[in-house]
Amino acid sequence: MSSVFEVRGGNRLKGDIIPQGAKNEALQIISAVLLTAEKVTINNIPDILDVNLLIELLGDIGVKVNRITRASCEFQADDIDFDYLESAEFKKKSGRLRGSVMMAGPLLARFGKAYIPKPGGDKIGRRRLDTHVIGFEKLGAKFHYDTDDNYFRLETSGGLKGTYMLLDEPSVTGTANIVMAAVLAHGTTTIYNAACEPYLQQLSKMLNSMGAKISGVGSNMLVIEGVTVLKGCTHAMLPDMIEIGSFIGLAAMTQSEITIKNAGVQHLGIIPEKFRLLGIQMDIKGDDIYIPQQDSYEIQTFIDGSILTISDHPWPGFTPDLLSIVLVVATQAKGSVMIHQKMFESRLFFVDKLIDMGAQIILCDPHRAAVIGLGRQHKLRGITMSSPDIRAGVALLIAALSAEGKSTIHNIDQIDRGYQYIDERLRNLGADIKRV
Repeated sequence: MSSVFEVRGGNRLKGDIIPQGAKNEALQIISAVLLTAEKVTINNIPDILDVNLLIELLGDIGVKVNRITRASCEFQADDIDFDYLESAEFKKKSGRLRGSVMMAGPLLARFGKAYIPKPGGDKIGRRRLDTHVIGFEKLGAKFHYDTDDNYFRLETSGGLKGTYMLLDEPSVTGTANIVMAAVLAHGTTTIYNAACEPYLQQLSKMLNSMGAKISGVGSNMLVIEGVTVLKGCTHAMLPDMIEIGSFIGLAAMTQSEITIKNAGVQHLGIIPEKFRLLGIQMDIKGDDIYIPQQDSYEIQTFIDGSILTISDHPWPGFTPDLLSIVLVVATQAKGSVMIHQKMFESRLFFVDKLIDMGAQIILCDPHRAAVIGLGRQHKLRGITMSSPDIRAGVALLIAALSAEGKSTIHNIDQIDRGYQYIDERLRNLGADIKRV
């Protein structure tokens, strides 16, 4: 029986909260330890399900793992067990975790072979692996798909060779995986239409500190000169920008006064600006974001007076991971907004729960929802619901914390996959939330 959250809404929250390390960065950075036989130390690790599973998986394949604290860990990949990589147990375990695909690039680069399970994880539509596999093929890997057990086998004869490639889409994990493969390839690799998210900038920075030669970091064209060997390093992860956006939304929605400490403000890109478009006031003080208590907030219109549209876009555009949060926050704003989710086809399917709670939302199609803000004319009401994916889970949690009465949220494993000790941290701000 998995746990549920019982939430009694309506409390105004108050206090400081420190964001966890970035989940999406962690899955790449921790996979990169496979690129060297030397010791790699990683700090500010988020203590969440997806990351812990990946660390466990690395231990299973022979990486020496020393978890100094929950937030710091030493890895040494000097003795990899390839028999285990071919076992049924590895296939089953790695199939549960979408992030396990990130091990393929480093393994291929260093050992000439790798395995990719068909991805598991949350239900937000098909997450294709084409970008990863085509990238590896361009570097000279051969791949074989085993239909019996949904498994890709990749191998190279004579190592990977640098080449020019134009990615079909700026996939974050695809770019990261190809970069990790290319750092040890023979010759120069150019990746155009590369993703340039902070996660990737961090990964490139870490690899360069290990002796890789990556230039163009932060742009959509990466040039990687292959080297023969990488050394160990120490790396600290950025604060999780998705969590920071979630807390900004939470503060506005619950009329709370919250300070987000150590928010890595220079790495947030356009995120604060999008929340300001919803009428949310915030004050950036050094590296902290102070959100004052606001009784109401009004959605801005475009300059010509037409209704605001907020849509996702590859970095430096607005991350799709925060659209669920923006949508929830808009339900209590004054004014209307169109939410356009371009990248995934079922990320908006949680709006039926918000409609049950009393929100005014028209789901136009799987990609677009029009939100007519209630402007606090009446509160949302608590209901029993279930969380379909990580981000919708937290969006529903924010709705529940602002609602009248009790809400019960099932399937909270989906929330735990991405947010550490979220119930405890919210209780410290004064939220009435119990894990049952």
